[in-house]
Amino acid sequence: MLKIVSYVICPFVQRITGLLEAKGVPYEIEYISLKDKPQWFLDIAPNGQVPLLITEDNIALFESDAIAEYLDDEFPLLRPEINKSACRARQRAWVFQGTKLYLKQCSHMQSGNQQIFEERQESMHNQFAKVESFLSGHTGTKYFCADIIGNIDIAWLPLFHRAALVQKHSGTKLFEGFPLLQIWADNVMATGIAAKTVHDSFEDSFVNFYLSDKTYLGGGNKTSNGGCGGSSISCCG
Repeated sequence: MLKIVSYVICPFVQRITGLLEAKGVPYEIEYISLKDKPQWFLDIAPNGQVPLLITEDNIALFESDAIAEYLDDEFPLLRPEINKSACRARQRAWVFQGTKLYLKQCSHMQSGNQQIFEERQESMHNQFAKVESFLSGHTGTKYFCADIIGNIDIAWLPLFHRAALVQKHSGTKLFEGFPLLQIWADNVMATGIAAKTVHDSFEDSFVNFYLSDKTYLGGGNKTSNGGCGGSSISCCG
């Protein structure tokens, strides 16, 4: 059986577990502490980050893009009709548009005060506007250009899941002003895949990390501008 090594709130891991769940591929998962990474993990993960996938042949794979490619090579595609090179390239491009926002969303949610939050929100909204524009020309489907869930939907799932939790616990709507993006997010969340891709403690861990009194979303007003990517505080390694 495939094995995933994870940290509870890492969005890059959730992309991989989401892909496994959508494909119906059985797997086991082991959670580690990023503050005290076990030596066996460091020995097989050159980047020292999660996700890490260990194949049935005991081969360790790292970097979420490489792992996702392996899963598409080894197991049936979610949307096998995407078989032309241009279509596959477009799919990869929209997947990348989603995954490159993971750390930006992390930093946005970790903003210490309103000014920092709004500055980072502007950057996020610039990206959301591009998605909204594309979706406006491709309406009438539940998911991204289809009624069958695909790799693009799974790549955006971590963003949608975190936005839903932020709204639930703080009332802040991260997709406000982008109705088509919100509909897409709601449809993906309605599949129930998100809940299957995370640990039972995920929601509590998420709230403690992103909605504490050290963050604007948690009611704080700090001068620090904490966030993933360039910060000692990280959700993935």
